[in-house]
This record gives sequence, structure tokens and C-alpha cells, in this order.
Amino acid sequence: MSATTSTRLYRNLLRELSKSSIFSRSARNPIITANLRAALSNRAVQDSTQCNDLESAIAFLSADRLYKGLLERYSPLHDLSEEERIKATARRVGLDTPEEYKP
Repeated sequence: MSATTSTRLYRNLLRELSKSSIFSRSARNPIITANLRAALSNRAVQDSTQCNDLESAIAFLSADRLYKGLLERYSPLHDLSEEERIKATARRVGLDTPEEYKP
């Protein structure tokens, strides 16, 4: 595998990791980046199998990020608590949940 291919894969993988991360850049674990850099800098272990594995990991991270975006867009109830979900479902069919009695 050439140096440009490993550089391209490394950059793509870091890009997908940063896009799919829920933490800010300063809060992310720097060990992940260091381990990726070390794994890709070792020229002895780079072959077509590792290249395919990295491309699969990039595709998985991209698809996972797209899936989360679609889930948020088309399933507005997925991140609500049980009580909020019940109220939203009742409102969707034109009902209101009764107020709880508090003595």
C-alpha cells in the first residue's frame, strides 16, 4: 500500500471519527488518534486486507452518522423519556393525558 493511500485512509478515518463524535475536539481521547497513527505508520503490516478493513470502518462510521441523522429527523420520539413519549403520542392522536392528582 502506498504512502498516499495510507495518508488518505488515515485522514478519512479521522474525519469520520470527528464528525460522528459526540464530544468536542478537546474532550476526545487523544489515545485513539495516536493508536491510529501508530498503526498506519508501521509499513510492515499494511496490506490489502488492512486497507479493506479501514475502508469498511470508514463506510461504517459514515453510515452510522447518516442513520443517526435520519432517526432524529423521521422519528421525533426516539430520544424522549417514557412520560414525554406517552404525552407526545396522545397529542398526536388528538388526546391529552390527564393531569395527575397531587394532594
